[in-house]
Amino acid sequence: MEEKHSYSLKGKEVFLNRPEPISMKVEVLRYTKRVDPQEALDVLLDGNFVLVHDFFSTGLMLLNTLKQYVNSLETDQSFVGQRDFRKIYRDLSQKVLLRIHNHQLTARKSPDIGWLEMLYPDDGEFLLPFPQVQGLNSAWQWYEKGIKIPGLRDRIHPFYGTYFPTRFDHVILFESWLKKYSGSKHLAMDIGIGCGILSYMLLKNNFEKVCGTDINANAIIGQLEVQKKNKYYSKIELFYGDLFADCHEKADLIVFNPPWLPAIQHAEGLDAAIYYDEALFSRFFSAAKNHLKSDGRLVLLFSNLAQITNVASHHPIEDELANGNRFEKELLLQKEVQQASHKTKRNHPWRAMEKVELWILKHHQI
Repeated sequence: MEEKHSYSLKGKEVFLNRPEPISMKVEVLRYTKRVDPQEALDVLLDGNFVLVHDFFSTGLMLLNTLKQYVNSLETDQSFVGQRDFRKIYRDLSQKVLLRIHNHQLTARKSPDIGWLEMLYPDDGEFLLPFPQVQGLNSAWQWYEKGIKIPGLRDRIHPFYGTYFPTRFDHVILFESWLKKYSGSKHLAMDIGIGCGILSYMLLKNNFEKVCGTDINANAIIGQLEVQKKNKYYSKIELFYGDLFADCHEKADLIVFNPPWLPAIQHAEGLDAAIYYDEALFSRFFSAAKNHLKSDGRLVLLFSNLAQITNVASHHPIEDELANGNRFEKELLLQKEVQQASHKTKRNHPWRAMEKVELWILKHHQI
């Protein structure tokens, strides 16, 4: 396999994250519709690989069989229990493979996925886990079609491996507050820029410059691609790295939409946009104190999801205000989330209690 493609940013190489190619040399069970699904399931449970060899739909049916098997093991219906169930399924399903040759899936009636050429330009033939291919396919559809975001005129086109919201209650809350913001608009910082939504809103509301940071290389690369197509977004100066990265300026406004759930294990990739480690908030507030102008404001978008699902007993922003001695609350806005569609199977009872939060903090006055 050739080395991953990289981009240059401020003298640093930023390498694309992508599903890791699997060598054609691995031993596999070649699976077709004629093979007993139980045979494939036994192979997977033994920790070995299954290669879908005829139709793309055959792989879908195998994954469904696998899901039924894992469902039969499930007894815990709690939030944490369902998360554990998804992990078991995820680990087993990664052993179901598809073959890629010349940037095309070889299983018949497979979708065309543009990422295969963009992310693997020098890789001729290799294997990928079926769920990773599904992720590439859905990500390609979002990228091609774009997503309409409340408060933005143009659709966003999220780059592969970049988190984007599927619910917009917190975005609506932020836009409503930002329209009324009357402070200085020289410089804002968007910590964890992701697909750029908050940064675009800051520019729309006449901020002269935005510094956008992200530890996810694909988020930075996605924004570099946006800037190639639209010079207006070059008002966003990008920094690759953790939290404030190498940005040393002081901002009028620091915007942070952190993960809303505590991690039960080390989170990487898109999981790092959903689950926060124990030290994240302490590190953020410590650094933010040195990056915020004396009359500046912190804006944090958060949720009570961890509390109402009993995943966490403490609220990290409330903990900082009570014990950090760095910031004090100026404003807290809350908004009830919209209920999920009646068609979804994940419209859980706690949704009725969930609220998104917008916290406005200022320097602690001694």
